[in-house]
Amino acid sequence: MKCFCKELAGDGISLSQICFSDLWFFYDLAPDEMEALNKASTRKKYEAGETIFLQEDSADIIFLIKAGRIKLTKVTKDGSKIVLDYRKTGDTIGENLFSEETNYPVSAKCLEPTLICGLKKADFEKLILAYPRISLQIIKNMSQRISKLTNRLGSMASISLEDRLYNVLSNIAAEHGKKTLEGTAILLSLTHEEMGFLIGAHRVSITKTMKALIDSGRLLKSGKTIILPPRI
Repeated sequence: MKCFCKELAGDGISLSQICFSDLWFFYDLAPDEMEALNKASTRKKYEAGETIFLQEDSADIIFLIKAGRIKLTKVTKDGSKIVLDYRKTGDTIGENLFSEETNYPVSAKCLEPTLICGLKKADFEKLILAYPRISLQIIKNMSQRISKLTNRLGSMASISLEDRLYNVLSNIAAEHGKKTLEGTAILLSLTHEEMGFLIGAHRVSITKTMKALIDSGRLLKSGKTIILPPRI
């Protein structure tokens, strides 16, 4: 299937091979539905430091990251700014397209040169009218996803804080890591407060847990870089 992003990207950006039709909520579409879905999307390039959308902006586009890396942040009621997640090539942001929310609950900022493929809500609704089966398949896929997430949440509640933090850092290393002689180094600079938000724990607890993981050899620190040694 033709990728419509290549001309815009040029030679300086390595593109993900993932298109909208490859995402989990569009699994098992027919070839003509997949082609129509990819044609309905639009593309745009961003430089490092540029904002794709701000918290409370109108949520009418879902974005697929074809190249680059994005940080998601949120300003709380007391004015504090927290980091919620990092998204990489092949991930999506702005999934509000499938909900009743009218505004983005977070802000999205590019950490490096980024190319996104966007699907506007109005174009998506036109697509559904032309291909009604797409909406039925999305409902089926989302139901299966919710079931998997529910099971995962139940298992997370029963493990220790050390294991929870280690699992989160392992996932981040898999997505934003680089292989070194000592293990996998996480390329993102994560504060203890940011890690706390990612697993729902206080910064002080993260500090103690990080020390325990380092003392046990499950994690290494090189300056500010977190490294996950290979599992034996």
